[in-house]
Amino acid sequence: RNSDTQAEGSFFFQDNREDRALESIMEGDNRKRVVYLNGETLSIEDLISLEGRDVLVCLDEPTKNRIKDGRRVVEEILNGEKLVYGINTGFGLFANVAIPKDELNRLQVNLIRSHSSGIGEPLTPSRARRLLALRINVLAKGRSGIRLETVETLVEACNKWCMPWVPEKGTVGASGDLAPLAHLALGMIGEGKMWDEKNGRWGLSKEVLEQCGIEPIQLKAKEGLAMINGTQLITSIGAEAVYRSENIAIVSDVVASLTLEALRGTVKAFDPAIHESRPHSGQLECAARMRALLHNSENPSQIYKSHAHCGMVQDSYTLRCIPQVHGICIDTIRFVRGIISTEMNSATDNPMVFGETDRIISGGNFHGEYPAKAMDYLAIGVHEYGNISERRIERLVNPTLSGLPAFLVKEGGLNSGFMIAHCAAASLVSENKVLCHPSSIDSISTSAAKEDHVSMGGWAARKALIVVNHVENILAIELLAACQGIEFLRPLTTTSVLEKVHQLVRSVAGPWDSDRFMQPDIEAVQQLIQDGKISAIVKEFLSKQAK
Repeated sequence: RNSDTQAEGSFFFQDNREDRALESIMEGDNRKRVVYLNGETLSIEDLISLEGRDVLVCLDEPTKNRIKDGRRVVEEILNGEKLVYGINTGFGLFANVAIPKDELNRLQVNLIRSHSSGIGEPLTPSRARRLLALRINVLAKGRSGIRLETVETLVEACNKWCMPWVPEKGTVGASGDLAPLAHLALGMIGEGKMWDEKNGRWGLSKEVLEQCGIEPIQLKAKEGLAMINGTQLITSIGAEAVYRSENIAIVSDVVASLTLEALRGTVKAFDPAIHESRPHSGQLECAARMRALLHNSENPSQIYKSHAHCGMVQDSYTLRCIPQVHGICIDTIRFVRGIISTEMNSATDNPMVFGETDRIISGGNFHGEYPAKAMDYLAIGVHEYGNISERRIERLVNPTLSGLPAFLVKEGGLNSGFMIAHCAAASLVSENKVLCHPSSIDSISTSAAKEDHVSMGGWAARKALIVVNHVENILAIELLAACQGIEFLRPLTTTSVLEKVHQLVRSVAGPWDSDRFMQPDIEAVQQLIQDGKISAIVKEFLSKQAK
């Protein structure tokens, strides 16, 4: 199943959640949805859905059989005299050190304890749950040599929201996200801290597991290594960044459309003939969406009609070139979605176990360069939405450029209006310019030069998510400013779909008649954006248009 492919000519990022590998089951009086983790079909939408308390994870029988087959190969190694990395040897520089059989279990526990050296604030319980689910999905491929009962304990913990305390910093992204995943495993062996869902706080792992009726995992040979070798921190954070970026792609076109209306711009630049002459897919899709949202015969705008014959030939680049700028952002997000979707369903262990051929092979699938580069690319692409949005805010608040009252407020001087809101947007754009410096161009040799090239993907993913958050806030400011600009054009109305967006904004932030505490308005509109309420209006409208 490939839920990431859009039909030819469709509007980008239409909701594909109906394609999820979800089933509904009854648990007591509550209906629960189930995401099957089989290492093959997990989608970004599936992973994001796990923040819901009504979603469970599960293993199917073929998956269980693969896991058992992989463990069989490990057990055969243990019963022989062959030396195999990570099973009966040390790690990294100690790969050539043979470990006695009676110390193999202790070896795995020592690995988890020593590697639990992360720094900083912990992942939220929702993000830790996505990290855990993604690690289970990798183990489900059967390439890790872990016992089925260990994976089933992880599944039980995931479903009971027993989320280990995982610091967000400390990975260099090869050999995988070792420190974060070690903290994940540490909680599961009953050490460190764990989220106490019942009391809504962090508690001691051993106590939380006991409260939930879960026995701490007793690690056997290879199992500690199986739980920490991989790119799941980069990928789980990356999946969230992609998901929110796809929402931004729609919202940016909506907000730009409202700004164009407030500035009394023209729709001529979105003519299909122009964009078919330069047929980049993202550009075509953005232009089509702009044409649908703005004045047309089926979706008229009184505002547009009021200035249709004003003699204006063309608008500034921030209005005229929206499809060309937004379009490459769309294509960037689509490219990154493909990388992250593949990574989510990939085996990233070392060594890898192949039960079908009874082989164990050392390799480098743990290296995070793929998702690291993709996250750096995503940050650069999404940043551009904020970059051009801030320039449109400038046009809205500058009376010389807008023909509207200065800073979009009456009694200027007494009132400052959107003066400093624009400054806030400019500050976020400036921060994003620094955050867009690629993390993955750096590499610092670690582990006594055994791991002599690393991806720095953890920071690439975290800063991409910061950029996404900044852009949501920049767009919130532009949306507030555009809606305020529309107020000065009343009683004229814009198109029906943009009026619905305007009404939604007004449900949380009233018109700016005089100065008031602005930050709550920005936060409320940013929440509308992040919750998908703006894009939902547009998706419904476009769906009706397509029929």
